[in-house]
Amino acid sequence: MRGRLLLLLLFFALIFLSVSGRLFFWQILKGPELQALAEAQYGKTIQILPQRGEIKASDGFPLVTNRLSYQIFANPKEIKNVLETSQVLSPLLKEDTASISGLLSLDKFWVSLSGNADYSVKNTIDGLKIPGVGFEEAYTRLYPEASMAAQLLGFVGKDDAGNPKGYFGLEGYYDGLLRGRSGQATQVQDALGRPILSQLNDDTGKQDGRSLTLHIDRTIQFLAEQKLQQGVEKFGAASGMVIIMDPTTGGILAMAATPSFDEATFGQYDESLYKNPAITNTYEPGSTFKPLIMSAALDAGLVKPTTTCPICGGPVDIGGYTIQTWNEKHFPNESMLDIIKNSDNDGMIYVTELLGHERILSYLDKFGIGSVTGIDLQGEEAVPLKTPDKWYPIDYATAGFGQGISVTPIELLDAFSTIANNGQRMEPHVVAEITTPQGQNVPISPKVLDSPISPETAKVMTEILVYTVDKGEASFARLKGYRIAGKTGTASVAVAGHYDSSQTIASFIGFAPADNPKFSMLVILDHPTSSIYGAETAAPVFFDIAREVLNYYGIAPTGGE
Repeated sequence: MRGRLLLLLLFFALIFLSVSGRLFFWQILKGPELQALAEAQYGKTIQILPQRGEIKASDGFPLVTNRLSYQIFANPKEIKNVLETSQVLSPLLKEDTASISGLLSLDKFWVSLSGNADYSVKNTIDGLKIPGVGFEEAYTRLYPEASMAAQLLGFVGKDDAGNPKGYFGLEGYYDGLLRGRSGQATQVQDALGRPILSQLNDDTGKQDGRSLTLHIDRTIQFLAEQKLQQGVEKFGAASGMVIIMDPTTGGILAMAATPSFDEATFGQYDESLYKNPAITNTYEPGSTFKPLIMSAALDAGLVKPTTTCPICGGPVDIGGYTIQTWNEKHFPNESMLDIIKNSDNDGMIYVTELLGHERILSYLDKFGIGSVTGIDLQGEEAVPLKTPDKWYPIDYATAGFGQGISVTPIELLDAFSTIANNGQRMEPHVVAEITTPQGQNVPISPKVLDSPISPETAKVMTEILVYTVDKGEASFARLKGYRIAGKTGTASVAVAGHYDSSQTIASFIGFAPADNPKFSMLVILDHPTSSIYGAETAAPVFFDIAREVLNYYGIAPTGGE
């Protein structure tokens, strides 16, 4: 009895081991192969790309929209004559026959032949009824205003997985909002990969991207780009840029740079042109920095416009260095008013001495110098201020007239616009409103970053800057009948450890109308050759643009000179 029981147990054990072995073979060893076969027989999961959000100017006109395009694909296993099919598709897809032939020869169920075919190409290929060749709808970016504001907008390329991705500018900064959310659907097909059902499940989880409405005014942007290009050519500059901002909100009305590129064919341009110099290029601002230091001294109660300078009768020695005025002219007992008008470096050294090291660094921090502004564009940079122990007396002296300190153009304009906005520094912003796919508009509220100076100080500094425009070195270019506040800048360029006075960055910064500013603006010309001075190059460009913008806003001159 016991022996029969042992034989029975052994029998069942052998059966169990046999079944387990077969299960191990089919589930573990052959599992992946069977799964692939099942998927090939049932269907494949495909990604459903959303429609990317539009980018619109302040008037609602699209600067960037979408064009319906088609991805042409093929199932190589269904292609009967690879060479003949390649020769037919080559001229239509504008690809060489060898490339298409190589794709059609792959041991795959699906290959992409083109990711950006228009309707006419798709329609022609569809009409040929080539077995194994099909298409899927997709979207590509379309630019109704051509290359306008290219470096501000950025472009859409591909990520490592081949999916659309925004790079640089707004496309890069807001990529997550613009791209939306991809969906997934299963397309049923036979063992050879041929679709059985042409319709996909509508409930894919796809969500189209959000759209952006900007502060950018198309007319002002066009004017800025046109006048800048003319100025660069007229004054023989290597490059140039213009930023125009509403100082009361921080809204960017225009941002132009040259040279630039065309977003639709970005791959044909040098990658260095993709970066927006207004937010990435750092430079020593020169005399356009002086209003910030003077504002600090006025706000601290250390000077008044009539306060005179006791060291302005000649060159000033600081830590073994001799500081000269830009034109080697000196004005004994010069007032603070005239120090800005004459752009006197010696006078600014006196102002920095009154402020003292601690107060200078404190005010620079409040003005945002050394920090990113937070503008909603991808790639903003800033050079942090040195720690107090790294500053020397000569550093404080030269900072008073904008040398030895680096800023980005947007950093300087944002700080300077504080004067136009009653002492409040706003966060610069390009996007005014975000629109959801359901049509809900979400405005972006203006944001106050700091209050470096009092409203009273801002008013006093405004009058000094109006006086500078009317009586200073660029007065020949001013607009008669308008009260405009502004300052020239001519910064020498550091070359091989010293400043080369023959190579400069010329600039002009200002706002108008002075009593109720509608815009602040910075114009920069890099290495002008007709003249090295900002008064003779950047200033005429500034006033040329300002005239058109004032006319566009319907602001008439008030009379007088």
